Amino acid sequence: MKLIVGVIEARNIPAMDVNGFSDPYVKLQLGKQRHKTKAVKKTLNPSWGEEFSFKVEDLNEELLITVLDEDKYFNDDFVGQLKVSVSQVFDAHNKSLGTVWYSLHPRNKKLKNKECGEILLNIYFSQNNSYLDSTYNGDHASALRKHEDMDVKDISRSFSGSSNSSSPPRQDDNVSSKEEKSSAQKSLAGRITQMFNRNFDIGPTTSTRSTDLMEMPEISRADVFDNKADDQSSSFEEAMEALCSRDQGSEIPSNLPGGVLLDQLYVIAPKELNFLLFSPDSSFPRSLAEVQGSTDPQIGPWKFENGGESLKRIYSYIRAPTKLIKAVKATEEQTYIKADGKTFAVLASVSTPDVMYGSTFKVEVLYCISPGPELPSGEESSHLVISWRMNFLQSTMMKSMIENGARQGLKESFEQFTTLLEQTIKPVDSKDIGLNKEQILGSLQAEPQSDLKLAVEYFANFTMVSTVFMSLYVIVHICLAAPSTIQGLEFLGLDLPDSIGEFIVCGILVLQGERVLQLISRFMHARVQKGSDHGVKAQGDGWLLTVALIEGSNLAAVDSSGYCDPYVVFTCNGKTRTSSIKYQKSAPQWNEIFEFDAMKEPPSVLDLEVFDFDGPFDEATSLGHAEVNFVRSNISDLADVWVPLHGKLAQACQSKLHLRIFVENTRGGNVVTEYLRKMEKEVGKKINVRSPQTNSAFQKLFGLPPEEFLINDFTCHLKRKMPLQGRLFLSPRIIGFHANLFGHKTKFFFLWEDIEDIQVLPPTLASMGSPVIVVTLRPGRGMDARHGAKTRDEEGRLKFHYQSFVSFNVAYRTIMALWKARALSPEQKVQIVEEESEAKSLQSDESGSFLGLEDVSMSEVYSCALPVPTGFCMELFSGGELEYKAMKKAGGLDYSCTPWESEKDDAYERQICYKFDKRVSRYRGEMTSTQQKSQLPNKNGWHIEEVMTLQGVPLGDYFNV
Repeated sequence: MKLIVGVIEARNIPAMDVNGFSDPYVKLQLGKQRHKTKAVKKTLNPSWGEEFSFKVEDLNEELLITVLDEDKYFNDDFVGQLKVSVSQVFDAHNKSLGTVWYSLHPRNKKLKNKECGEILLNIYFSQNNSYLDSTYNGDHASALRKHEDMDVKDISRSFSGSSNSSSPPRQDDNVSSKEEKSSAQKSLAGRITQMFNRNFDIGPTTSTRSTDLMEMPEISRADVFDNKADDQSSSFEEAMEALCSRDQGSEIPSNLPGGVLLDQLYVIAPKELNFLLFSPDSSFPRSLAEVQGSTDPQIGPWKFENGGESLKRIYSYIRAPTKLIKAVKATEEQTYIKADGKTFAVLASVSTPDVMYGSTFKVEVLYCISPGPELPSGEESSHLVISWRMNFLQSTMMKSMIENGARQGLKESFEQFTTLLEQTIKPVDSKDIGLNKEQILGSLQAEPQSDLKLAVEYFANFTMVSTVFMSLYVIVHICLAAPSTIQGLEFLGLDLPDSIGEFIVCGILVLQGERVLQLISRFMHARVQKGSDHGVKAQGDGWLLTVALIEGSNLAAVDSSGYCDPYVVFTCNGKTRTSSIKYQKSAPQWNEIFEFDAMKEPPSVLDLEVFDFDGPFDEATSLGHAEVNFVRSNISDLADVWVPLHGKLAQACQSKLHLRIFVENTRGGNVVTEYLRKMEKEVGKKINVRSPQTNSAFQKLFGLPPEEFLINDFTCHLKRKMPLQGRLFLSPRIIGFHANLFGHKTKFFFLWEDIEDIQVLPPTLASMGSPVIVVTLRPGRGMDARHGAKTRDEEGRLKFHYQSFVSFNVAYRTIMALWKARALSPEQKVQIVEEESEAKSLQSDESGSFLGLEDVSMSEVYSCALPVPTGFCMELFSGGELEYKAMKKAGGLDYSCTPWESEKDDAYERQICYKFDKRVSRYRGEMTSTQQKSQLPNKNGWHIEEVMTLQGVPLGDYFNV
């Protein structure tokens, strides 16, 4: 009897390394048997997907599972552990604990409150060739009824008899049987264990019945493939139905860390796409093999394993030879890890043992199929995401070379995969979704709500009915009762209660009246709020944000009625939109559309919060909040999305909102140029438009949407415990850092809106003589980038230290300009300008200086006095024939300049561009510059400054002239 342990994944593992991550792996021990998984690098939510077997000799043993953090040079760090009793697994239903999340515990019991994370395990007994397991199948139910009165000893003898009928027993078999029988446990479980161990050594019999009992392979009741091999199509459909019925709402697996190979929407239902890629009857795998040049494809049947918990198949083929590698055999094990009828996830583990170092690694590819947005034509769409990673079974010095080779091979293979798939089914163009926004939103109609219907919904409750009844009852009583005599402390005009009962009734009437007045005031205020911002059209040109609020689900109830009066407040770039109030609803239907006025820059975040309306005078109760991050999301994915709400009430009820979000630009295609031109004025330096290849690499590096573009990047050091050299990337919406030091990558980014303050620390010995830019985030913001922060204060603010810039002043001015443009309110911008104007170091800038003379020390290289008028010398800067002749003689080719434009009082600016002649520079680089001229204080001459940027020359990106 074998105990099978499947180590699937873990979550919320504590960070054990200085980079904010861990390198976790799992060790398993049962008695003297030990196994361990591979180590997953730099993650707090590792995924292993490995399975181990243990031979069970004593049901009283415990399985010890320990999670450790791998360290290359020191002892591995302990993360957490748990113990599982073998008898607990044996006594469970079907001798399986199923796939369950277990909490990890610290080794020291004094630290029992310490969070160590959770691990997902699948633990069960494998009972191959056991009599009990075989008799549970439908064809052998009679065998179970025949032997139900036999004890375990008789069952063992029947097996021995059937074995003797075919061949004489071996002597060592009898000896081992006697030893096992003498040492058997007194309990029934012990004797069953003895029986299982004996069954493994029983030989086949000649009788048909014995053969059916003893040679039956391991089979589950859900395994439809072994029973219906002649009808693979129906078998696959039944297998999918079986998997869907077992799905318990597990989360969609996240993309593998190696990268995304394909991310595309297709005009096909998710179920049909799943059949196309993985059904045995589909011709797509064989067509793909022909396109890729693979030969001898062997596609095995889908089979259930682990008691019907997982569905697997083996796909083998011979890969086509390349320039470096000959034709080799590849074996692909495909496993369904999620299938619920709408979402499918298949993990393919590819092994190529015949290639060099092939036994040390496997390539894992994850196929995720999920429902896409609803198309204007009414057709269904599917979202296919394919990601990959390397799974190294052994450590090797050739790891980097193997990864690069696998990455290149996968890229070429899935380019062919994408081409063939697009020829088979039509991909969805995200632009088509945006163009048909009006059609999608046109189908939404907000339910009109009259005042009468609102009053009925609001006043048709027990409080109102009881109050009306009691009021009528008291009025009738007053009419029927005779006036009472004045007694006690009463006097004419003051009638006091004469008993405790009358006092209680008066108190109830007062409370009821107060409640009714509150209801009436809330109703009157609700009539004012009924219209909301639905239907208010956006104004201006720029980035337009449109949000359609469809419905809510499982909203929390805060009063005794079991319902709430919800309304939603949307906030983006300081502007808010409010929905109407839906009374006495826990699953309200809004169908309302909100448009935000045009914004100059694309939005970064949309904040939304759901409130429970409690009248005009009481503070509204928050039912949950959420954040839609446009930087981390693809705009096409937001066209139809369910947003889960956060907060104590929302998470307890699993509340969520159904939204449709659209972002479009109405200013045309010059957005990048206009934005850079505006930033040039703030920075005082020419900013060049990056090439599409550079922008694409930047977007891929940080996983950004296509509309994000790179403005500038700087080499610097990130100061944590030790300085880390890397590059700082700046774009309109994010500030990111990336470093790759000996294969150890550090990468993070956060939004400009997350920044609370930016300060400059003076140079010190610790900063290697360089000023330090300290970026402080708002409390609780940028937590995804916390591994790059130097400190975190008591209020939860992360602080990032950047130093050792090649051009500190340019970097600082660019960072401040982007932060001011993005995150500051107009009042904050005015305050910063006033502070800068008071600073002595910026006096030259305020007086019209273009360079900022405090930044550099200027050296005089030429000086002379000429007996000519000043106007004649200024002809050299007029853009006329004299200027062109002078620049041609000086070695400037393809010279061009723009006209002078007025920037401020008595200050003019223009742009110049030309190439170097070979006599000037053998690199033949290009020069772009910005010139500024202003009159001298005595009005007798001109002051001309120029900032030159060299391109195409060595180290030209690191300095200006």
